[in-house]
Amino acid sequence: MSSNDKLSDLRVAIDSLDNNLLELLNKRASLTVQVGDVKRETSDNVEFYRPDREAKIIRRLLKRNSGPMPPEAIAAIMREVISTCLSLEQVLKIAYLGPKGTFTYAATHKHFGSSPVLEGTNSISEVFHHVESGLSDYGVVPIENSVGGAVNQTLDALKKTSAVLCGEVLLPVHHTLLGMGDSLDGVKKIYAHDQAFQQCRVWLESHMKGVAKIPVSSNAAAAMAVKEFLDPTAVAIASLEAGEIYGLKTLARRIEDEASNMTRFAVLGRQGPGVTGNDRTSIMFGAPNQSGALHAVLAILADREISMSRIESRPSKNGIWDYLFFVDLLGHADDPNIKEALGLIKSSAGVYKLLGSYPCGVL
Repeated sequence: MSSNDKLSDLRVAIDSLDNNLLELLNKRASLTVQVGDVKRETSDNVEFYRPDREAKIIRRLLKRNSGPMPPEAIAAIMREVISTCLSLEQVLKIAYLGPKGTFTYAATHKHFGSSPVLEGTNSISEVFHHVESGLSDYGVVPIENSVGGAVNQTLDALKKTSAVLCGEVLLPVHHTLLGMGDSLDGVKKIYAHDQAFQQCRVWLESHMKGVAKIPVSSNAAAAMAVKEFLDPTAVAIASLEAGEIYGLKTLARRIEDEASNMTRFAVLGRQGPGVTGNDRTSIMFGAPNQSGALHAVLAILADREISMSRIESRPSKNGIWDYLFFVDLLGHADDPNIKEALGLIKSSAGVYKLLGSYPCGVL
């Protein structure tokens, strides 16, 4: 058999599989519509999007996957399938820290797929407002970066919000230097988000020492500023995608100091998801300003062998040297050991708030 004949046979086999895939996808979509009908019959306040159910589906398929498709591809494909099927039940509205082209925009697409209506906001507090008021079904905000640490605006907003954490998105972050010109010659100012300046500090010191740094609300806003002013002496730190969206030239790629630079994004909602078996619980508490107070709270967790994945402190603004602690625990608030621990922390801490339990990020 000639090479052309082999190729022809292989393509026929692929076409047949594509036909099967199309049929199966439409069968899945039809079943999703039926699920929505049953939900409407049994409840007036229907939650069509179930982050716990989605996480279980993707994890189950990743365990079954034997290749050659990489797990990241399987997860991305299934999120898009779930997103499309969900849109047949309800078209979600998702608020995110905009404008279009931010890393939060990319994280929102990664988590929710391309079917929802995305609503870019000018600030993190605006995302919270959209969710709290019902203007949006869910919101996405950055919460911490592996280099720059916690995003304090998000922590401060979590103190007083009625929204709950219902998911997380892990996104590799690669920074690009964008501009109108063809080189760095003559550059006098750089637009970027504060976090981007932190994450690219070494590169900027080496290549752009003395250049004025102008902080803006997001990296996409930085790209927009350079484009709007048509200033050849200005550059922006943003994503490659932002450069494509706003028509800027790429002057340098991957200028972040850490190649493994990763940002974790929080998904905000008005109702928490159920237990999946691979969950994270976020709490906030205030320990009295006295010796051993924090240790006593942490001992409650240690005694029950509950693992912490993060602890951050923020000034409480109620008194000098008073702090609130933000802690992430591995497990769900409905797990018996965590439920017991949270009850004890609530009764012993001066301030306590359960921020949410949610599935750990899947790829």
